[in-house]
Amino acid sequence: MNSSQTKLRLRLLTIAVNEEFFTVVRKGMNDAAAAMQVEADLAGTPGVEASELVRLTRQAIADGVDGIALNICDADAFTDVIAEAKARSIPVVAFNIDASKGGSGNLSSIAQDFHTAGEALGRRAAAAIPKGAKVIITMHDEGVSALEERLAGVQAGLQHHDIHWQRLCTGQNPHKGADLLREAIDRFPVKALLGTGQADTEACGLAAKSLAPSQPYVAGFDLSPGIVDLMAEGYIDFALDQQPYAQGFYPVVQLALYLRYGLLPSSLDAGAAFIDRSNLEAIQQLSRQSIR
Repeated sequence: MNSSQTKLRLRLLTIAVNEEFFTVVRKGMNDAAAAMQVEADLAGTPGVEASELVRLTRQAIADGVDGIALNICDADAFTDVIAEAKARSIPVVAFNIDASKGGSGNLSSIAQDFHTAGEALGRRAAAAIPKGAKVIITMHDEGVSALEERLAGVQAGLQHHDIHWQRLCTGQNPHKGADLLREAIDRFPVKALLGTGQADTEACGLAAKSLAPSQPYVAGFDLSPGIVDLMAEGYIDFALDQQPYAQGFYPVVQLALYLRYGLLPSSLDAGAAFIDRSNLEAIQQLSRQSIR
């Protein structure tokens, strides 16, 4: 336990750090840091390279931070570096993804149950997608376990619909992703676009808007100001929110309580809240404040 008067220094490390999603994570982190009177910063990799995130974790250890929250995006890559942190009495918790389900040595995690959330999306979208339809399912990056789990869940939720699937990686820029989707739709006319992450869900909505009035049905994951606007305009039917503000807030609180008082962190489900036009008005202002 840290009983000194020195302010605790915490670091959150993630993949895809420039994605809009992590603007909300950062807001939650900053609010928790102010409440707990600690210093905290968020850093990471622009892509999804686990090896580079391991390097940044070792840098955080060398920098002498007191605690680390880590996006454990690979089931095997982080075990050694977390053990190195533990040997230096630096606790590690996971946020956003815990691909090892606690097997990497982290004390806790706050993350969505990705497969269950994907199934929920598939079951709800089934009411709007004809049986036997062609559907494109998107992701913003390949090799992300959370997106693969969501994809499998979506397919499970639509398993009785005899869907003809194509998958497409749209990248982290929604406008470029929309261009890729329009090209794909020219080759593979679809009834629906289903996203598995934030940037690709926004890309799906932008593609649908450009194809109006004969646009495909769109649903997906996460919120951004762009997704909120596309939902309000009717181009995205609904999105599942995994509450990124909480994913930034709780790791800071848990690490501070553990370091100060030895209170063990507890794992939390980040949730899968349905957002659609029926509850969108309450979300819009919070989205612009980087809270939802």
